[in-house]
Amino acid sequence: MRVVKDAEERRNEILDVAERLFCAKGFNNASTNDILKEIGIARGTLYYHFKSKEDILDAMIERLTNQMVAKASAIALDESIPVLERLTRTMMSLNVDNELGDMIMEQVHRPQNALMHQKLENMLLGRVNKLVTKIAEDGIKQGIMQTDYPAEAVEMLMTYSYTAFDSMVQYSEEEEYRKIMGFVYHAERVLGMEPGALLEAMRPIFDK
Repeated sequence: MRVVKDAEERRNEILDVAERLFCAKGFNNASTNDILKEIGIARGTLYYHFKSKEDILDAMIERLTNQMVAKASAIALDESIPVLERLTRTMMSLNVDNELGDMIMEQVHRPQNALMHQKLENMLLGRVNKLVTKIAEDGIKQGIMQTDYPAEAVEMLMTYSYTAFDSMVQYSEEEEYRKIMGFVYHAERVLGMEPGALLEAMRPIFDK
């Protein structure tokens, strides 16, 4: 008997299976036929939800981003957590240290997937900037930070950090140290903080 599932349930089932296969075989080696066989659906059903394997990966990235931002949001908006601890925990919650995350990052950093990389970065920056801005605004209220332009300050810092600390950029140990210390130095000044105030909050993020 054929099992009929609603569109959202079927879509998520396809993504779940695709994630498992892409991680097990690699994106390039896994095929849409592999997905069809494992789920037991017709090709037309797959194409109803996704136009191609790349479209599946795109949806996979969007779903992972939504999960990451939801986790970060729960921390960033929790005013019971001290401001700098909230900043640390929010940024660390955005790290994807698992097989799925590694596979996705490998794909988005391929030259032919430049648009996908840009889309991922724009999705994260657009949504994470708002969360970090909320933390900065709370820091201003508490006198930890002093700036008339918290949103713009956060945008500058986050945009730079995504470029300078991209996982695919390789630095020597000395270069990495200078990048981190330089970032913290300028972040404190952009946010109007006391020298050294941000270093301990940033250390766990970069150690990760």
